[in-house]
Amino acid sequence: MTPTITMSDKPDPDVRAAIGAPLFSFNVARSGSDDNFCHLVLTLTLPGATEIMGGLWGHTGWDYLHIEYLVVPEAIRSSGIGRELMRQAEDEAVRRGCHRAWLDTFSFQARGFYERLGYTVFGMLEDFPPGHSRFFLKKLLIPATVQQA
Repeated sequence: MTPTITMSDKPDPDVRAAIGAPLFSFNVARSGSDDNFCHLVLTLTLPGATEIMGGLWGHTGWDYLHIEYLVVPEAIRSSGIGRELMRQAEDEAVRRGCHRAWLDTFSFQARGFYERLGYTVFGMLEDFPPGHSRFFLKKLLIPATVQQA
């Protein structure tokens, strides 16, 4: 019997879970370990406010930190808050047993910022989006106790 293919641009989270479950099982069987996936989220709010104005969204798993989003409002860029968000995320990742971090950024975003924090480019997609490039960066995470020695 041939299966039916259905396309959607408004998927239900349960659909993602149903598609991902067999892949997760396969990955665990082949890698020999669960990925220990755990969200890592830092938010920026003004004192006394509840509105989120930026922050960092990522996760840890398979001993890696993956930073998906880093958003610092333009008015407070160059204040050190982005560096502090990254430091806190990396420190927490090390506490969770991570040894490396990775992220991606576009040519019109923050490649230089990440490189100043010790990230290096390991891949690039040209003309993505058209006229720009997407860079993939990684960093070796060193526990603070080793850095201080």
